[in-house]
Amino acid sequence: MKIVSERVYLSIGSNIGDRLANLTQAVSLLQADSAIQIQAVSSVYETQPWGNLDQANFYNIAVSIVTTLNPENLLEQLHKIEQAGHRRRLKHWGPRTIDLDVVYWGDRKIHTADLVVPHPRAHERNFVLLPVQEIAGTDAKVKPQVDAALQEKADTSWIKKVKGVSISYDG
Repeated sequence: MKIVSERVYLSIGSNIGDRLANLTQAVSLLQADSAIQIQAVSSVYETQPWGNLDQANFYNIAVSIVTTLNPENLLEQLHKIEQAGHRRRLKHWGPRTIDLDVVYWGDRKIHTADLVVPHPRAHERNFVLLPVQEIAGTDAKVKPQVDAALQEKADTSWIKKVKGVSISYDG
């Protein structure tokens, strides 16, 4: 199996139920897919909700992967993971057990009916940018995009690392 070398960055968040267990399950299900190889998982961050503030705080992480899946098939897998986590889409920017988004795919620009990459609002969301920045390291395609977005300071919401908590993976 040939693995593409471009890193794909996912943003994963939860604010219903056991947030840490929800994130851990999502990472485990990603890892169980033979077409996906996890490269890195960020620290867990607690953040205030974005858009609709009248809900519980989120736990968010970023996950860096490489995959043999095309963008449409990866999105399909992410939706299956959301379904396994009992995701219900009841309210735009509303509470959720689990939410998985493709935010960067190297320096590719993807625009389909179901997927836009880079994520159209990633540049204005610290809960996406800071976890991705943490794991982007020397990624010459993604790190400059993230650094530039953080320089804009478009998001003034609070975000903090959850101390003593991490999500493990075989990597």
